[in-house]
Amino acid sequence: MDLTPREQIEWECRRRGKAAVLADCLALLRGETDLRLLRSVAGRGADKYFDGAEHEDTYWFRVWAMRGLLWSWDDSATNAVVGAFGDEAWRVREMAAKVVARHLVAEAGPAVAELRDDPVPRVRAAAERAVARLISAQA
Repeated sequence: MDLTPREQIEWECRRRGKAAVLADCLALLRGETDLRLLRSVAGRGADKYFDGAEHEDTYWFRVWAMRGLLWSWDDSATNAVVGAFGDEAWRVREMAAKVVARHLVAEAGPAVAELRDDPVPRVRAAAERAVARLISAQA
């Protein structure tokens, strides 16, 4: 069964609990990588990374972790999200800005504002949306 990313996270939250899924996301962001963690947030799409071959696109682990935070948020993940603004992979920075926008993570406001100068247009756009949402929420 193919699930959307949101459905995958929501299913895992129902099956194991939101706290467990949040813990998996944070573990991936810390660099822990095993099939169970990856399947938790990415589904079977993660299987290709355990085929014994060398993979250079493992930044997707962190993208999936951030995407998981879109649907299993807790304020305890704030520092991890702010830390992701400095990730070398632009997709991780973009997703971190989306998390800030979705959950109105006010503590991340100054850091996400700096991403408006990111060299990648999609990151800049996500940062602009996040800043606009934060400002709107304060009004």
